Amino acid sequence: MKEATYRVAGGYDIHIREFGQGPVVVFFHGSGPGASGISNFRQNVDAFVEAGYRVVLPDLIGYGSSSKPEGIDYTLTLFVDTVYDALRQHGIEKASLVGNSLGGGIAIEIAAVHPDFVENMILMAPGCIEELDVYFAMPGIANMRSSFGSPDFSEADQRRLNESLVYDPAMVTDELVAERFAVSKTQPKDVIVRMRTHNVRPRLPELKMPIQLFWGRDEAFMPLTGIDYFFEACEDVRCVTFSKVGHWVQLERAAEFNRYATGFLDEHC
Repeated sequence: MKEATYRVAGGYDIHIREFGQGPVVVFFHGSGPGASGISNFRQNVDAFVEAGYRVVLPDLIGYGSSSKPEGIDYTLTLFVDTVYDALRQHGIEKASLVGNSLGGGIAIEIAAVHPDFVENMILMAPGCIEELDVYFAMPGIANMRSSFGSPDFSEADQRRLNESLVYDPAMVTDELVAERFAVSKTQPKDVIVRMRTHNVRPRLPELKMPIQLFWGRDEAFMPLTGIDYFFEACEDVRCVTFSKVGHWVQLERAAEFNRYATGFLDEHC
């Protein structure tokens, strides 16, 4: 593993982990207390490396080992500009993008704003394709905002939130909870309660690259209506849906996700 931290616009630091060699695949994690690149995608890294890809895991601003500023709105533009700047400093000129939840919205915005940077995309229940009031009404997001907004957010709260991301709570290990709770203790409340992401659905017709979607049928965070948005707006889309799976397809069905996703990359890189 290689690690690096880059100072980006605004004086923030973005931390990047890297594994393997080959065509570049950048993974963007989702939001939520304690999120980071490695904790979101630990079950996927080895399979992508073994398939011959260079895996790049940035921690978004406000998360993991990156800067966590207070007193600001966490906008989609802030997420995109800071992580894109860091990736370019890291020497990446072109990549396949993998994004879950907020990370999916970031991947979409990067592909729309910097189309020459993106070869193709793999999106797992991507966010930022509905208005905020739609997301805030979803039970998973409503619970996350109220729980993390409390000054008494505990490790037990962390476990409950992580369990809401999956269909089978047994998928949430003690190690995962401890890892994410350690990060959440360093995060300002602003990273969740002042998140202000805009709706990128109008830009979907601009996405000309191949897109692979994954969605769990028992999703509590991102409405399944998002699947149709892609099929109606984009030129080259396919989707795999799983029964009895929640928000973390890449964890709950890791082996199948890894096989489908690397197969897609083998065909389109």
